[in-house]
Amino acid sequence: MFKRLTIILSLFFIVLAAKSQIYDPVTWEFGYEKMGDKQYELVFTATIEEHSHIYSMDIPDGGPIPTSFRLDTIPGFSFNGSAYEVTKPVEMLDEAFGFKIKTFSTKAEFRQKITALKPTFEVNGAVNFMACNNATCSPPKDVDFSISISEVKGTIKPTQGSQPVAPVSGSGRGLLKFFLISLLAGFAGVLTPCVFPMIPMTVAFFSQGSENRSKAVVKALIFGVSIVLIYASLGIIVSLTSAGAGFANTLSTHWIPNLLFFALFVVFATSFFGAFEIILPNSWVAGADSKVDKGGMLASFFLGITTVIVSFSCTGPIIGALLVEAASGDVLRPTIGMIGFGVAFALPFTIFALFPSVMSRMPKSGGWLNSIKVVLGFIMLAFSMKFLMTIDSVYSLGLISRDVFLAIWIVLFSLMGLYLMGRIKFSHDSDLHHIGTFRLFLIIAVFSFVIYLIPGLFGSPLSGLSSFLPSQSSTELNIPRLISENRSYSTPAQSTTVGKLCSEPKYSDIFDMPAGLTGYFDYRQGLACAKEQGKPVLIDFKGHACANCKLMEAKVWSDPEVLRRLRDNFVIISLYADDRKELPESEWVTSAIDGKVKKTIGKINEDLEISKFKTNALPLYVITDHEGNALNTPMPTNLNVEEYKKWLDEGVELFNAKKVK
Repeated sequence: MFKRLTIILSLFFIVLAAKSQIYDPVTWEFGYEKMGDKQYELVFTATIEEHSHIYSMDIPDGGPIPTSFRLDTIPGFSFNGSAYEVTKPVEMLDEAFGFKIKTFSTKAEFRQKITALKPTFEVNGAVNFMACNNATCSPPKDVDFSISISEVKGTIKPTQGSQPVAPVSGSGRGLLKFFLISLLAGFAGVLTPCVFPMIPMTVAFFSQGSENRSKAVVKALIFGVSIVLIYASLGIIVSLTSAGAGFANTLSTHWIPNLLFFALFVVFATSFFGAFEIILPNSWVAGADSKVDKGGMLASFFLGITTVIVSFSCTGPIIGALLVEAASGDVLRPTIGMIGFGVAFALPFTIFALFPSVMSRMPKSGGWLNSIKVVLGFIMLAFSMKFLMTIDSVYSLGLISRDVFLAIWIVLFSLMGLYLMGRIKFSHDSDLHHIGTFRLFLIIAVFSFVIYLIPGLFGSPLSGLSSFLPSQSSTELNIPRLISENRSYSTPAQSTTVGKLCSEPKYSDIFDMPAGLTGYFDYRQGLACAKEQGKPVLIDFKGHACANCKLMEAKVWSDPEVLRRLRDNFVIISLYADDRKELPESEWVTSAIDGKVKKTIGKINEDLEISKFKTNALPLYVITDHEGNALNTPMPTNLNVEEYKKWLDEGVELFNAKKVK
């Protein structure tokens, strides 16, 4: 009896120890809240262990796996937009990716609005997320849920329980920041050759009848408020026609709107360069201007309309750029943007109308106005590339790499700098006899930016621009690989070992090795080659979106001594645990862990890691014999190069000792 009890307890602790190594720091609760007649909000709450985090739904290209939700569509309900974050994420600089990434720690709440089409129905779906801490990451994981909704009572059938949910209002989307950007755009619009010369003429209108000061002040205020209302109305129209996440998703990812926006930005830039002018019909101007001639308070309103219409050839492209940015599913965003633009645009006119004496201090019109217009044209042309980049990345065309994108930007901003120096002239430019102080500082800023961009051609992360640039993985100039290849040719003793493979690696068309190394991406193929060559195996469990994997490769594997050991002493097998390429049915694997059929490369590799090494940590480095048995303790993230070298040497010694036996 005692012996049987001992065996049972031993098995219990073995299973418990194995389970404790599986990195799974997140538990989910699923529920719903009734918001009104047939209106519900599904509530997804993640509880995250201390020192761990999951990622936001909004992650830049080339970053880790974002949190996302899949909901099965059934006749019982319809969606109102898409899932959104209630908890405000915290931005943290990720060294591996080279830019700031939004994360959640401790707790995170997400919601999805729906409309009931039946009194009782069930919502099924799954949340996909990735958890990390300072040492390891889990592969992307799906947690299924089923939420039963009834007009009377709601029941929850998730993998974990749920607590009552209190109403939570959604967080803002950087409206203040966008308002300030719109203000700057409005001031830029004033400093264009179509608008700036209109200020004295407008002030002259309000100077008529200046003996009645109070009346002149009222007319000036009506004029300013009219301009703000006109632009705000434009924002409201865009808000009403573009509100909703479905529209936002189409606007941001579909090739048709992105190609259209690219073409519009190019047309706007060409107009700013002086090729042609974008003008509204003359009848609009004449109609508004005729009302101004009648005088009275109403004339101030129509003068505002006339000012907006006449200035459109310069402000139209700026307004268009703002509205493209604003039309992202938030009802307030376009309206707030246009109010900001209108306030900044109207402010100089109103101030000069109220205080005509300030006019004497105003700079005179001249070539500097056209210079501002041309500079805006260069900036608009640079930003147009963002829409082409979106098409290229979403549809996996592979046409615009990071290098191509940066090369275009470097050329554009170099031309801008030369233009500011007077080395390039457009048709409407006047001669530049000298460079003023402001222009000098602007030239310095532009060329400094160009120099900052250049290292990006050779692999620099350029973290400050990560949201505008294609993924760093698309960089074509692989410096570590070039260095490695150069060493292999310059050192005859190494040329017999570098790149020596037993067969063409499977999946080499979709995966590659870092630092110019060679190896395999299939477990069995790699073991077979190691046996043929008589070398130990280094299995590298990794992921496309694993931050620590990239950090290890950048800071440890790039070390010359580590690189030499990896190249000469091991057959490397890189196994991606988050890849979603589905394999042919003949290669599917039924898991001995959970009994599920694993159909993708990532799921098969993740199942292998868990079943053989009792963990799903990424990265995980394992030195094995030809049967896949670990020779020493597997190595997780460890940025200590000396310790990593000792671990590699230990694995080789154990392999050689086992071979001798």
